[in-house]
Order: sequence, then C-alpha cells, then structure tokens
Amino acid sequence: MKPMHKLGTPVPTHKAYVVRNYKDVSLEQRARALKETEYNMFSFPADLLNLDYLSDSGSTSMTDLQWSALIHGDESYGRNKGYYVLLDAFRDVFERGDNPKKAINLVLSGEDDVEKLMKELYLTSFEGGFINGGVHQLARPNTFICPQGRAAEHLLFSTLAEVLFEIDPNKKYCIPNNGHFDTTGANIRAVNIEPVNLFDKSIVLNHFPHEDMDKRNPFKGDMDVEGLEKLIQTRGVDSIPLILLTITNNSVAGQPVSMANIKAVHKVADKYEIPFFFDACRFAENAYFIKEFEEGYQDKSVRAIIQEMFSHVDGFTISLKKDGLANMGGLLAIRDKGVFSTKYSINGTQIGTRLKEKQIVTLGNDSYGALSGRDIMALAVGLHEVVKEPYLRSRITQTRYLAKKLAENNVPVVLPAGGHAVYIDMDRFLEGTCMKTEDFGGVGFSIELVKHYGIRSCELGPFAFEWDQRTEEQRKGILNLVRFAIPRNAYSLSDMDYTVAAVTELYKNKDQIPRVRISRGAELSLRHFQTGLVPEYK
Repeated sequence: MKPMHKLGTPVPTHKAYVVRNYKDVSLEQRARALKETEYNMFSFPADLLNLDYLSDSGSTSMTDLQWSALIHGDESYGRNKGYYVLLDAFRDVFERGDNPKKAINLVLSGEDDVEKLMKELYLTSFEGGFINGGVHQLARPNTFICPQGRAAEHLLFSTLAEVLFEIDPNKKYCIPNNGHFDTTGANIRAVNIEPVNLFDKSIVLNHFPHEDMDKRNPFKGDMDVEGLEKLIQTRGVDSIPLILLTITNNSVAGQPVSMANIKAVHKVADKYEIPFFFDACRFAENAYFIKEFEEGYQDKSVRAIIQEMFSHVDGFTISLKKDGLANMGGLLAIRDKGVFSTKYSINGTQIGTRLKEKQIVTLGNDSYGALSGRDIMALAVGLHEVVKEPYLRSRITQTRYLAKKLAENNVPVVLPAGGHAVYIDMDRFLEGTCMKTEDFGGVGFSIELVKHYGIRSCELGPFAFEWDQRTEEQRKGILNLVRFAIPRNAYSLSDMDYTVAAVTELYKNKDQIPRVRISRGAELSLRHFQTGLVPEYK
C-alpha cells in the first residue's frame, strides 16, 4: 500500500468527557450586567458568557492524569509528600532535559517500599541548580513556591528593593525587560523601581503574511540588545539590579523569544555582572517555537531546548497557571551560588534566607506556599504534560487557526500568532473612526463584543498600561492591543469560528464602537482590574 499524503489538518490530540452547557443569555441581559458592573471586563459575571478569552491564567482544562493526581494530595503542614514530588518535577523540566527521573511515579503508583522512597524521594540531596534539595534547601534556600506569578514577583522585587536600599537608599533603579506585563511592571513600580520596556514597536506590528505562519517566524518578542547596552551605559551598571526577559512576550502580542536573543542578553548581563532572570510564564510554548523555527534546533527535543534556555539565567519567576500547567500556582527560583545570590547576600544574610522568611510570613510554610496539597500534585503532573510535543503542536495550531481566519477576513491581527493568544492591532482596526488613543477604543471594542456576542476579550493597551499616566518615553513601550487568550483544551474549532464571525461583524460596524471614559479610579495601579467605565455612544 502506498503511503498516504498528509491531510493538511492537525491530528486530534484529546477528547472531552465532561460538557459544561452555557446559559441562554439575551443581549438585553448582558447589557444590563455590563452597566451594573461599570463596564469592567474583570467584573462581568463569567457565567453570562459564551466564550471567555479574558485570560488563559488558571482557566485551562486539566488532563485526566492531573485530576487523578488530586486524590494523592497530602495536606500535611510540613513537608507534605507533594512538596518533594513538585521540586523534583521542577528539576526534571528546568534542569534535566532529556533525562527526567519522574519521581512523581513513585507516589502515583502507590510505592510502599519505605527505603526506596527515602532514597529516591524524601532524603535526596541536590545543590548547584535552581532547586536545592535536602540540607542544601535548608542552608541555602533557593526555591519558593507561591500561589501565582504575581506573588512570586512581589516576593522577588520587594525583597530585592530592601537589599538595594540598604546598599544605597538614594539611588534610582530600573529593570529592563523585552516587555513587562501588567502585574510585573506594577510590582516593580510598587517598590520605587522603574520598569523599562526594550522592544521595537515597528518590528512587532509590521506586516507578516498569514500563509507563512507554519513556515517561518521572525521572533518578534526578542529584546532590543542594542537598547539594553545603551540603557546600561546611560543609567549606569549599579542602577540596574537585574535584567528580565519575558518568554513568550505577553505584552508584545505573545511573541516568542529566540535562543539567539537569550544568549545575546546573557552575554550582556555577564559582561556587566548583572543578574539575568526569566519571566518564564510560557516557557514551553517558547521552546516549541525555537524547535520549530530556529536554525539548529529542529532535531532537539522540547525538554532539551528548555534545559538550554534556563542554563543562561540566574533565576526566574513563573506563573504556573500559564502555559496550560494547572489552575493555581507560582514559583520563584534562584540559581544556587549564582550571580544574584552572591551579589545580594549582604551583611551576613543570604538573599535566599530573606526570601524564605518573607515567604513564610506572607504566603505560608515553604512546603506549600499558599497551595493545597491537591494543587501541588496537579502541578507536578502538569509540568510533565506541558512539555509534550503533541500537546504544544495542537495548542499552537489552534491559535494559528484563529489568527489565520481573522486575517482572511481582513481583521488586523498581529502576525505571526504567538502560542497562547491572538492579538488585534486596535490602531489599524479603528482606522477611519477618528478614535484617539485616550478614547480607549480597545475597551469599547471589548464592551461591544460582550454585549452583542457574549465573548470576553482583554484590552492590553493604553487603558491597561495606563498610557495617560506615563511619560512620552514610557509610552513608546505601550502597544494598542486587544488579546484573545485561549484556555488550554477548553475550546473547539467551532468556538474559533464563532469568534471569527463575531469579530468580523464588529469590524464591519466599527464606527459604532463607543469611546470610553474612566468614571472612577483612573489613577489606580492595575486599574483595568478595578476601575469604573462609561461608554459614550454617538
């Protein structure tokens, strides 16, 4: 029998056994709910929606293996068994590459050989990486479990600021990034450090043919390395406590970062002895893009690419609710005896000890970091699930499908699509409407999409990033986007088609999109979570 030709359509990767039916909600009911919740997307009741693209953070569907792992959750206060399993899963994914140990199988299989459990799980000792074990995690703590990414960011930046201002209370500090996300920038500003975005807006928004999405990728999420050098020379090395790289670059349309750029940023950081960190929320998707499109990586596994990516950094924060991992969790990890831990361990106190003390005071014992034992077990399984290449291929293919269909209908989306979301370029979308930046057209678009079609999106532009509160220089690092973040394994292609039809219809009637005025809380930090809004129709 002759081999079959490729079908040109993705191979199915999963099936659903649970169905959640939507409510039959009228336009009038949604309009009333919008008004009662001050037209704030984060306040609108999710149960009144048909599709929810507000965020993929913790909103994903877990696998059957994750659900079964919940039953193994150990709620002991000190050193629950999931703690050991989770730390070893971190080592598997971020450090071991193609040689994972999968110690979690000892628990899931019901292993009852006590000597085996002690030798391979409970009394193992590790040092030198991001996840110390045994006595080394006690003596030099470097792994901090958190409930979500913003808690990890707060733990890092608030503790770092305390050390910095002990060193020099009068110095002005800044942290460069290829694109600070909303909570990241807010956590940095909260401790009187300036977040600086270093990317080229013209590169991100320039034309890319949707037909080429499966063929090539320009890695638009890369950091501007020349800009980084210039910032260091202008501000001074001592004014930059660390360099942060977001993978994938969420505030820059979810675009991936190349391994070449990771190495280039590492080279600059090493040159000036500045600690280099990842905001690693979508590390697995980023690794898949490198495998798919960067020369020299096609024959490497996703696990091996992740290992190489993380070999270049001194630490990372991560929301474990992203990248399809699980519904709750976060992590801060710093390299044992690395640049960061060496530089900021002062006055006889290790930075890891400071971090651990704050973790215990604010989040709980280091064994659980504000997570339940059930959360921890689901996370440990999710770490292994998210690096599976068939899953990553399916997820990214679905995202490209939505972007391609919108582009075919002439809706101005940022191309190529990223891994977790599709972003609409609202400046191009609203061309011809006389809408100004301060009219927050992306918010008006989101309001109309909810009201007429029951679809929730998220403005990530002038409103969310507080354009009117920023200097002219800071405004250069703000794009005018609306994001459709796709929850893992939750939606079908028919859901994508409905989304395309709704957005296309709204695009045809864009002259009816209202300007939006902030009625309450314009000056608040992270105001898109909490302000009141009023649409002003013509």
